Amino acid sequence: MTAPTKISCRNIWKVFGPHADQVLAKIDPTKSRAEVQKETGHVVAVKDVSFDIRKGECFVVMGLSGSGKSTLVRCISRLIEPTGGQVLIDGQDVTAMNKTDLRELRRHKMSMVFQHFGLFPHRKVIDNISYGLEVQGVKKAERTAKAMEVLELVGLKGWEDRYPRELSGGMQQRVGLARAMAVDPEILIFDEPFSALDPLIRREMQDELLSLQAKLQKTMVFITHDFLEAIKMGDNIAIMKDGEISQIGTPEEIVANPVNKYVSDFTEDVPRYKVLSAGKIMRTASARAKGDPVKVSAKIEKLIDRVAESDTPVPVADAEGKIVGEIDRTMIIRAMQSRT
Repeated sequence: MTAPTKISCRNIWKVFGPHADQVLAKIDPTKSRAEVQKETGHVVAVKDVSFDIRKGECFVVMGLSGSGKSTLVRCISRLIEPTGGQVLIDGQDVTAMNKTDLRELRRHKMSMVFQHFGLFPHRKVIDNISYGLEVQGVKKAERTAKAMEVLELVGLKGWEDRYPRELSGGMQQRVGLARAMAVDPEILIFDEPFSALDPLIRREMQDELLSLQAKLQKTMVFITHDFLEAIKMGDNIAIMKDGEISQIGTPEEIVANPVNKYVSDFTEDVPRYKVLSAGKIMRTASARAKGDPVKVSAKIEKLIDRVAESDTPVPVADAEGKIVGEIDRTMIIRAMQSRT
């Protein structure tokens, strides 16, 4: 069963400049960002962007610096006011909300985690985590109990009475994550949360977040400029360039079928066998296929040993158990040797 739509962005524009509304009303959508800037002195940061995010999904927005990804995601919560278009959350028009409704949305329904942790240096870890609950007016005993619960969830039990300066960068980011989660938001927005961390700690935090997501099933919007991080974290990925979306799809769809050279350049160094599934490389099933079938959605990386040990093709089955194809050693080897 398909999950319901949680967030819907419809024809979002963000134009920076003193006469943004007037420029948008007259803009020629066929013109590039550079052409509009030259003619009007205004910058089109986000250009007519539309997409849907389903409940419980991790939706990644990625692109190089200046692509518009952070501006776009800030339009969702109206930290940046969109110049045009609509943002709907659970069918409610966020772009039409007054200040009171918007404040309630930010306090109760969504939380943000930033690249720079933004912790209060004079507050202990436990008080940093419980800050959002304090803003909501939750009594001290209750918010401390909730903060302790979340603290343990992110692996920081025993550090509650320390100050941020006593923590490593990875631990500080865990506190930032715990603070966002303490208010039990339905939506978590991550703005390049791990890019300031060392590679090993970054990988650890990615794994930690994926583990938490498997338990909590929050709706997540995740910004990154790193394609390897995008394919690891995302159920779906939107790749941006010059304020527009070049391609939206699952990691597998994007790696297997990049729509243009810009997208293809991101996928160039990605080991395809880590992303592609049996369904992407299988051929029509033959009478030679033997043994228990593998799932059509199974990643090739997980099938290497199984297929390598079989002298005959291995059947591939769909979600209902129906045989829909087969794979063999040659196909696995070809996928492992191919980068694009």
